Amino acid sequence: MPDRSPYSLPASMITPESVFKNRRQFLRQLGFLGAAAMIGGCDSRTTASAAPGGAASGFNLPPRPSDKFYPAKRNPIYQVADRPETPLKIAGNYNNYYEFSTDKEAVNPLSARLTIDPWTLEVGGLVAKPFKIGFEDLVAKFPLQERVYRMRCVEAWSMVVPWIGFPMRDFIDFCQPLGSARYVRFLSFMKPAEAQGQETNQFSWPYFEGLRLDEARHELSLFVTGIYGKPLPKQMGAPLRAVVPWKYGYKGAKGIVKIEFVEKQPPTFWNELAPDEYGFYSNVNPDRPHPRWSQATERDITNGDRIATLPYNGYASLVASMYKGDEF
Repeated sequence: MPDRSPYSLPASMITPESVFKNRRQFLRQLGFLGAAAMIGGCDSRTTASAAPGGAASGFNLPPRPSDKFYPAKRNPIYQVADRPETPLKIAGNYNNYYEFSTDKEAVNPLSARLTIDPWTLEVGGLVAKPFKIGFEDLVAKFPLQERVYRMRCVEAWSMVVPWIGFPMRDFIDFCQPLGSARYVRFLSFMKPAEAQGQETNQFSWPYFEGLRLDEARHELSLFVTGIYGKPLPKQMGAPLRAVVPWKYGYKGAKGIVKIEFVEKQPPTFWNELAPDEYGFYSNVNPDRPHPRWSQATERDITNGDRIATLPYNGYASLVASMYKGDEF
């Protein structure tokens, strides 16, 4: 096991072993995890010295013209009043990103290899005219703002994050979807030479997710390009990710390279892998337990406190009306 960085988490803040091992055992049975990915069995590539700018730096980013847009002005409408923000040194080193590793603390150093400049976003499907746009042009076109949101993982841990980005609906309007479009599909990058988790041929990478079009156009839905006043670090989805705060975190696709507008509900990564455990909607619901653990409470990764989970992650007054009931 590599030496811990100065920003490593104490054991009390790590996902409970019984929970995480059960999930890992399930994935292993499906052929997703190899021996190199097991906890405590990371190979030499998981060390902080494996690439420049590892866990100690936190961001691992090249200089880009769009750096001038950070920090962005905070939008006072979107705040979290009952909990403090999670410190960057914790949130930036506790990441679920299986493209790199299933070990949360290994993601930061491993993600340093990912090339994000240049980066092109492709838009297609049911739109007036398919197009491609470079990341720098994208950030220059849509004014950035900072919003503080709760983030709830399906593994029953949570954090509070100051995201920087632009409303998803602004970009959707720019894409001019056709009247027949009902859903939005997100596709993440595929770079197995730079993301060791994608080297396995036992699963159909790249990562894919989707939302109903009205969900994507909701005022809370963001395309995120920054965090904590700075450009988004690689381990948290740079250069572009989705954030949908009333849903479990895996609904926020990271490293997005393609967006498609479609008529029918698109397949999604976790729902295809385990449809009885991960639904398409994946709205945070304390009354619907995961088949192998309760969702009634969550662990704040800042201090390890166990707190009650709120319906729709605390955003019920804004989003509950979009659903007929207990959508899974």
